[in-house]
Amino acid sequence: MVATLTAISILLWLLIHPVNDVPQSEQASVQIVVANGATVSQVADSLVARGVINSRLFFQIYVRARREDRRIKAGRYQMNVGSSWASTMRQLTRGEVMTEVVTIPEGFRLNQIAPRISQLSRESIDDVNSLLASPNLEEQLDIPGPGAEGYLFPDTYRFAQGVPVIQILNAMVERYRAIWTPERRTQLSDLGMTEQELVTLASIIQAEARLEQEMPQIAGVFHNRLERGWLLQADPTVTYALGGYRERLLFAAIDSVADSPYNTYRRRGLPPGPIGAPGEAAIDAALNPVREYLYFVARRDGSHIFTRSLAEHNQAQREAARAR
Repeated sequence: MVATLTAISILLWLLIHPVNDVPQSEQASVQIVVANGATVSQVADSLVARGVINSRLFFQIYVRARREDRRIKAGRYQMNVGSSWASTMRQLTRGEVMTEVVTIPEGFRLNQIAPRISQLSRESIDDVNSLLASPNLEEQLDIPGPGAEGYLFPDTYRFAQGVPVIQILNAMVERYRAIWTPERRTQLSDLGMTEQELVTLASIIQAEARLEQEMPQIAGVFHNRLERGWLLQADPTVTYALGGYRERLLFAAIDSVADSPYNTYRRRGLPPGPIGAPGEAAIDAALNPVREYLYFVARRDGSHIFTRSLAEHNQAQREAARAR
């Protein structure tokens, strides 16, 4: 009797902890898809068929004995052939599904972000754009608006394949909310600006700046212009109204969107909302402007000449034009 029990114990141990002389890094890997609501029996069938485990019946007994049959999470998994039952169940109950990395660069607009969300979620670009344009989206995401432009924080994210679009948006907005520390909230209050105004300004700074170290000076120019009631005359707001980047912004193009609230050559103050997704540095620059200048001109290399008077500005324009 003892010998029989010992033999059964050894057999069960070998089933649960298979002997494998191949290093884990060299083991063949396979993909397993666990559907929503899949039973232990269905999961076991998939695992046996793909060679991950070697006994459908004993695996089910093992899972139920550990009371983990209801903890298995749906998703696409990558597993090694001949894995131990313990490691297999660890993956399944922790939901260690296959993930994809997506990077949203600073300054990206919704029309640039949408294709990446579409690829990640496996939803059509039309469906993604439809959700992004829905009138109640800012209420769903609890953001200042208008819409989601500017609030999907630029960063590198890792999501499970086929994750719902709204889940991606919530994660990006959650990352945006994390930026607003108590210290930044205090700085915002000291400036007398709303969150929407600050993010809108930060998005313009992000679009204007090629060099991060120039962001506080650019922010200072715009703050000074706002306080004086001047036109911001920010090219990126006009290109936003035009629907995309222009290598050269001609007066004819500016006039073509004269009625747009985003045309800061024709309308005073900030546009109604952000024109892209500002990064942390742009938000900090908007909160901590260097208020020394009133004008700036872009050099060929993307840096800027900052000036305090119109005469200096005109001279800087001539210098930049000669360099170009």
